[in-house]
Amino acid sequence: MFLVRIFRCLLALYLLAAVLYTSNYFLLSPLHSCLSLLLAHRVPKLPAWSSSFNSLLPRRVSPANFDQDSHFLSDPGVLLEQSSEDVVYWRSSEYARQNGLGHEMPIAISEDLFLSKAFANSMRPSKIVPFFYRATGTFDKEDITITTLVTSNRFQVLARLVERYRGPISVTIHVKNITNHVHELLDSLHALYLSSPKMANNVDVHLVIDAFDRQFNTWRNIARFFARTDFVMMLDIDFAPCTDFRTAIRNSEAAMDKLKTGAAAFVIPAFEYPSYADGIDEAIFPRSKDSLVPLVQAGKIDMFHASWRPGHSSTDYKRYYAAPPGEIYKVANYQSAYEPYVVFKKDGPPWCDERFVGYGGNKAACLFEMYLSGISYYVLADHFIIHQNHKYEEDIRATERKYNRKLYADFKEEACLRYLKFFHDSGLLNTTRGNNVRGECKKIRGVSRIVGQLGS
Repeated sequence: MFLVRIFRCLLALYLLAAVLYTSNYFLLSPLHSCLSLLLAHRVPKLPAWSSSFNSLLPRRVSPANFDQDSHFLSDPGVLLEQSSEDVVYWRSSEYARQNGLGHEMPIAISEDLFLSKAFANSMRPSKIVPFFYRATGTFDKEDITITTLVTSNRFQVLARLVERYRGPISVTIHVKNITNHVHELLDSLHALYLSSPKMANNVDVHLVIDAFDRQFNTWRNIARFFARTDFVMMLDIDFAPCTDFRTAIRNSEAAMDKLKTGAAAFVIPAFEYPSYADGIDEAIFPRSKDSLVPLVQAGKIDMFHASWRPGHSSTDYKRYYAAPPGEIYKVANYQSAYEPYVVFKKDGPPWCDERFVGYGGNKAACLFEMYLSGISYYVLADHFIIHQNHKYEEDIRATERKYNRKLYADFKEEACLRYLKFFHDSGLLNTTRGNNVRGECKKIRGVSRIVGQLGS
């Protein structure tokens, strides 16, 4: 009898514990999460035209109440310690599930872990915040997203780009891991984002929070990675699109067919004003090729960075000036310093090498690897962009270029060896697609012999 009483007491305690656990798991915990989510997404005051902007706000915190909504600003270092609660889900393969071996329940991997691997070659520690602002617009998958990067002193240039382009833009913004800077930047960014219907409708903003300046290729990759259309344009924020190449490409069946193959990238020729003062105000820039050419002939506009001709001379500006309306011509004399601004397919082409930090070689490395992969460059002879002049940090540029010059030389040799092996093992080295890697890698001492051996 005594044992029965003990058993009944233990059973009652077990049932009580089960009830408490179940209540906490299924009721209190979800309720707490919901309340936290609601508190973390308080809606800032928006202008009259933005009444439907629920999706405009960042997913984790409200920029207008950034210091109240998070602990980010209590210590600059905390910015890198915050963990996202977002996850990426992976399911068993469809084949396994169809054969009764897989599981319907997906496996969750934290977003922070996923992004740390996605951008593993960049300097760390860094905190990447995708879609800090998410555009409210709906984008056609075959549209062209401008992917770019912006620092806090170039926000107004971004505003002008948004008004001029009127299409989807994916922008990476670097946030220095310094308390005062974070306060100032987020205030400025919030005001900028709410300043224009086009900004909120068309622009996705992604933050990178760390202490490393000028990780240009990492920032480019982030903007491209989170672009929401099938095609992108890699553009530096200081360039003004002067012609509507976006509409011209989309309305051309031949152009779109080339892009869809993934083996073509369209070059938008780049220009600048030799006179610093003339090139500051983009409002006075020519808006058609007919108005551009007379300015070139008068010496008031020239190819971009004419003092460093290898950077853009492969565009063949003489042919560009003489080309009839509507012509799209292939770049015939590619060389490894070429770094044009291009439209290409988002999925497929290589990503920019993230080891390049600072000025010099970073964009050229992106275009070099794209070229080795079998992508050909084609120039849109009716269109152009113009650089908006600004001051450069010349001392820093000189030092970083010296470092990156050595890195780029090693990178070219390494990339050639990788792509030669890929094309050889795939049986494509002696095909048309292998022309680029064979022709370019023959120019590199130490690799040219390998090209000969593999190509024979």
